[in-house]
Amino acid sequence: MAEISDGKRYSANDLVRADSGGCEGCFSCCEGMGTSVILDPCDVYEMTKGLSMSFEELLSMALELNVADGVILPNLRMEGDRESCIFLDEQGRCRIHSFRPGFCRLFPLGRIYENGSFSYFLQVHECRKKNRSKIKVCKWIGVPELPRYESFVLQWHDFLGELQEQVGNEPDGERTKVICMKVLKVFYLSPYDRERSFYDQFEERIKCFTC
Repeated sequence: MAEISDGKRYSANDLVRADSGGCEGCFSCCEGMGTSVILDPCDVYEMTKGLSMSFEELLSMALELNVADGVILPNLRMEGDRESCIFLDEQGRCRIHSFRPGFCRLFPLGRIYENGSFSYFLQVHECRKKNRSKIKVCKWIGVPELPRYESFVLQWHDFLGELQEQVGNEPDGERTKVICMKVLKVFYLSPYDRERSFYDQFEERIKCFTC
């Protein structure tokens, strides 16, 4: 942590030097990310709603599936010689900025999970913008109902951790394949009601998954 951060832990109401002033003229963090921009169910809900597309339609043009810590999950697709995010326009601006994934909202912040909770930290070497301004973490992330969002993030993190323990001993086994397909079906492939709260629907699905 000392090598990649400023050594501080932040809560949602703390000020952090993360504001890049709109990233004018810079989009380096939207290139060369490989398969690392992994999408959680909330990301997919917002993208299907914002683009009026199904998850299957997104998979056909903007997303791909890869194994992350033993579990198959969707991630943003990179394309071209520069491995640019597929949602960058010709000027290097994000075409889905208002409903961009949580991974993108967080950058250059990260999360550290411990003692059943998490805090934020600033990645000091990741963003190329100099002289960034201070901004409240909650404003930087910019999601409505932040407490519910943070509760979801923690619940999803813990859920994936439990799954990874289950599949760790047999990553290529038949049981692992069944678990991975169930995760995709329950949390991604089955359409969400775009008129209802995502969080209510997620709670229903995670209870159904574990019962």
